[in-house]
Amino acid sequence: MEHFGLLSLIPPILTILLAVLTKDVIVSLFVGILSGALIVAGGNPFTAFLMVSDRIADTLADGWSIRIVLFTILLGMMVGLLSKSGSAYALGDWASKKIKTKTGALLFTWVFGILIFFDDYFNSLTIGTCMRPLTDAKKISRAKLAYILDSTAAPVAILAPLSTWVVYVMGQFSGAEFDSLGVTTQAMFMRSLPFNLYAIFAVFMVVFITLTHKDFGPMARSEARAENGDGLFYEKKYGAIVAQVESKAHDAGKAKARDFVIPILAFIFIALMFFPLQFWLGQVASGDAATLGAAMAATPFDVAFNNCDSSAALMYASVISLAFAYIYFLIRGLIKLSTGGEALLDGFKAMTPAVTILTLAWGISGIIKSSPADGGVGMSSFVSEFVVNGNFPLALVPIIVFIISCLISFAAGTSWGTMGIMVPITLPVVITLARAAGMDPNAVLNVTALSIGAVLGGSVFGDHCSPISDTTILSSTGAACPHLEHVATQIPYAVFVAICAGIGTIVASVAGFNAIVGLITTLALFVAGIYLLPIWFGVKNYKAD
Repeated sequence: MEHFGLLSLIPPILTILLAVLTKDVIVSLFVGILSGALIVAGGNPFTAFLMVSDRIADTLADGWSIRIVLFTILLGMMVGLLSKSGSAYALGDWASKKIKTKTGALLFTWVFGILIFFDDYFNSLTIGTCMRPLTDAKKISRAKLAYILDSTAAPVAILAPLSTWVVYVMGQFSGAEFDSLGVTTQAMFMRSLPFNLYAIFAVFMVVFITLTHKDFGPMARSEARAENGDGLFYEKKYGAIVAQVESKAHDAGKAKARDFVIPILAFIFIALMFFPLQFWLGQVASGDAATLGAAMAATPFDVAFNNCDSSAALMYASVISLAFAYIYFLIRGLIKLSTGGEALLDGFKAMTPAVTILTLAWGISGIIKSSPADGGVGMSSFVSEFVVNGNFPLALVPIIVFIISCLISFAAGTSWGTMGIMVPITLPVVITLARAAGMDPNAVLNVTALSIGAVLGGSVFGDHCSPISDTTILSSTGAACPHLEHVATQIPYAVFVAICAGIGTIVASVAGFNAIVGLITTLALFVAGIYLLPIWFGVKNYKAD
């Protein structure tokens, strides 16, 4: 048995409903995991509780997960140092003098996010730490900051030719059907980029909203509250923030803006260095290369970067960067040995809620994706079978896989998991249907690229806005925003982009799987919506709560 049918939908639906109703993400995630365990255990509560304990323990037993947890904690400790040293205040003061407008602050944050393209986790936490003082000073809501962080995390990582995400995606391109296309995995990925309409327009929506100031839905309300001085976040409605390090420096006047920038640039440089270095060191450890120099000579930089273990690289980089920052601040006289330890502890404590949510989110993701044989409910397999057994016309396959990918990724909170399920299913189906329709080789490549782009875009949709997505959680953490406020304000924007991208995918299919037609159609709908939605769902005659 691959799944529990309709019962497999209960854990994600229950989790999301409880999160909305109770505003308690941790309890909601735990209940979601428990509901899945009860289904697997046949309703036996004792067995179910044991399964929940094992599921959470197994999540943290995984090397990738525990390294991401350590990276998150270490980065929180870095935030503690930046705050205690007064450098966060200093950067805020400098940016406030140089960037005079709210629009400038938003655009600067967006550009910063584009530049940190190589990893979504690093993006969400680092940029949030850097930009929060500036956006607070400009009366930008924490929800808007979290939205920009999230929109330049997964959507940018999936579009960048060189990122941890691209490596994973290309790893899914395999099998006899793909080999018969006669193209490399890199070539297929590049061909799918213009068809990844959701990711493209999710990134550029930030610019449109920033330049037009046409917010709508809950985001418009959050922005109005911030602009009118009623609060940068709405704790009464959405609950407490996920995490925040108090910025109470002992000598804020001595710190300069460069004292914030130097540790962050060092962090970025060390992280970029460790991506290929981790791979080369792995070759030496495994005996594939005698020395580090030999490994570097045998494997080019780009190949090593693309094939490294990003979780290990980020963890190593965070340890060394934290040590560098600590020594730097001691030398600058911005912290003392006593206050330095206090800063590290503050940062550690601040990340505890985020780490708890991450662990539970991974737990429910595992129980949703896994088959009954592996202790899960098999929801992903249940939904995927709908695509495979539906016998849809070829022109409908891209939009169908886009919708299914959106649903799976939103419910499971994982784009990588969704891509890992949907890409291997979609490739043989679409290639077989295209050849059965008598298409020439170039047309087969186009329809395959469109379908892959649709899967990738749909997968990113869930990672971008699902309440249980790790990048959504980390964006809330980086922005110090109530998690449910981030989710509630971002979902209307994400759904709007998804609808535009879905219609663009349909038109591109009907027009002979044409990328340009898809992009133009999506752009036209996008621009029209940006101007109409604020009229229909904007804030009129704002009054404080």
